[in-house]
Amino acid sequence: MEENIYELLTKKKESEELRAMEVCNEKTYEKFGLSLSQEQAKELIAGRNASLKKYQRVEFGKGILDKLMYVFCDSQYIDQGNYAQVLERLQDIFYRFKNESMDRLTDDELLEFMREQYENVCFGDLDYLENTCLERFSRAIRAGYDGCRKSGGKGEYGQFSEEQRWDSELYMDVLKEMFWE
Repeated sequence: MEENIYELLTKKKESEELRAMEVCNEKTYEKFGLSLSQEQAKELIAGRNASLKKYQRVEFGKGILDKLMYVFCDSQYIDQGNYAQVLERLQDIFYRFKNESMDRLTDDELLEFMREQYENVCFGDLDYLENTCLERFSRAIRAGYDGCRKSGGKGEYGQFSEEQRWDSELYMDVLKEMFWE
């Protein structure tokens, strides 16, 4: 009996999730030419369920998929050809780092951080996002860092980055030295 109730609740939740993704699909297709087929949407839901199980998480209410779609739909590194695969991977990364940050970040703070790094630091490299940027950020969060409360997750990575970044002023100075002196 309990199993039947669980199955009914799971099917109801999946049905609601599919409807939310359809609404999002209409908007992302209209503005950015990105859409998921019914089969891809179902695969994403199955992927979500696998991620929740893998990271031993329980989700009450709606899932994160439609938010992921909205947050990442205008990325310069996502196109129709990789849309479903990127969403599936971002979803898994999201749940992993909800755990890694010990749930000290809101969904929106984590999504904002992920999006900013994906675009501006990782340049679409999901491995770098997961294994470098988010790893360092979650380590800081676990150690007590809470500066993201004020920023909502924006502009946070600079203080955790260990790599030397591009310096456009230095580049221009070197060009001037090479060609104009």
